[in-house]
Amino acid sequence: MTLSITTFNWLQAPDYWLSRLVISRGMGAIYLVAFLVAFNQFPALLGERGLLPAPDFIRQIPFDRIPSLFHLRYSDRLLRAAAAIGIVLSVAIVLGIVDAAPVLVWMLVWLVLWVVYLSIVNIGQIFYGFGWESLLLEAGFLAIFLGPASIAPPIVVIWMFRWLLFRVEFGAGLIKLRGDPCWRDLTCLYYHHETQPMPNPLSWFFHHLPRPLHKAEVAGNHFAQLIAPIGLAFPQPISDAAGLVIIVTQLWLVLSGNFSWLNWVTIVCAVAALDNAALSSLLPIHSAVLTAQPGWFQVVLLALTLFILVLSYAPARNLLSRRQLMNFSFNPFHLVNAYGAFGSITRVRYEIVVEGTAALALGPATDWKEYEFKGKPTALRRLPPQVAPYHLRLDWLMWFAAMSSPGEHTWFIPLLIKLLQNDRPTLKLIKRNPFTEKAPTYVRARLYRYRFSTTDERRTTKQWWMRQLVGDYVPPVRLRAAQTDD
Repeated sequence: MTLSITTFNWLQAPDYWLSRLVISRGMGAIYLVAFLVAFNQFPALLGERGLLPAPDFIRQIPFDRIPSLFHLRYSDRLLRAAAAIGIVLSVAIVLGIVDAAPVLVWMLVWLVLWVVYLSIVNIGQIFYGFGWESLLLEAGFLAIFLGPASIAPPIVVIWMFRWLLFRVEFGAGLIKLRGDPCWRDLTCLYYHHETQPMPNPLSWFFHHLPRPLHKAEVAGNHFAQLIAPIGLAFPQPISDAAGLVIIVTQLWLVLSGNFSWLNWVTIVCAVAALDNAALSSLLPIHSAVLTAQPGWFQVVLLALTLFILVLSYAPARNLLSRRQLMNFSFNPFHLVNAYGAFGSITRVRYEIVVEGTAALALGPATDWKEYEFKGKPTALRRLPPQVAPYHLRLDWLMWFAAMSSPGEHTWFIPLLIKLLQNDRPTLKLIKRNPFTEKAPTYVRARLYRYRFSTTDERRTTKQWWMRQLVGDYVPPVRLRAAQTDD
């Protein structure tokens, strides 16, 4: 591919035109998923009548701690309008419409996406308290400065994506070595595929791989997270090789579990390690003639570089610390964060099963019916679904709730109250409601130990899961006042 530009200096990198295209379109697609999740789930979880109402949270926490447009005013209608704006702009990016815009318009579109999503995350409380939110915001902030397809890509932003990728991978690798000993003796994947927050359709099969292959998986993960990231600092072909190793490893994780858009943002960042030559065989796309970056844009790039260097001190120091923080934001704008995942691995899977009954009085013969969640393994014969990159926020937090008491999760009792009311927005978050005609009189939550069925058990019972009752998580409860259907 022949590229010509009217001006060239060290800030301009025409050899990364195709990389820039993949990064921007990929980020647009991930933003699209994130805003769809917010549009569909935020009001029920965090809206005016949600499990953890955002208006109450906004009143308690000042703007300087949680910068958000919703400090001006919050309503579910405004939230959905903001998410709809994000959806429209994301689609425009994916379709390439924004690439045809001038530099300032390009930057404005990406800035709006970042500000709106930051505004959502900062009032999302525990439902938005995961590393992939900060990762999307940091990568989305860098995307503001990539520039449209008509100008030469900025090399400093390409390197910023590599620095982000390094922190994601190297931070995750170090947190493992410093954490659970099963990462050091290569046995963590004896358990992980079964006990991860949300298994997918292939997790059962990954769990039943021979144990030597599980050890090979862990060893490969260590190489991808501790060795390959060092190659990102080198020129091609070393950088290409490092990026490919990380991409392949992330795709392996996509195959084996549901981790929201964490893997996909990481893959998009890894594209910054690949130049046009490495990508052109897979994407034989020819660019238009590239023009030089405007002078004012280069000044902005230099200021951005200084800004990122200053913010990088704390996360770089964190990587070297024995008390390394995992998935931590050093500022309320979620820029230049610390990352990491699965520093410890659970050996046993516990699941909360929520049940309801229409009986007016309880006894040994009471007929309890189970609610079925969209992503949780409640039904024993149901193959775990593929959800990612979409994210089921309630289902994900149910995994954490099962490992601690209900008092530690202030959203859980409100969830039971919503089920007692047959609250329609809440029920949309659930796959199957056994009380479609009339709300239950009682609900309860029971704790089970779940495990994948063996090959023989699967053959005879047709079940993907086996379970054993541990006891009550929340005993039967009912509403004090006469209940009314929503």
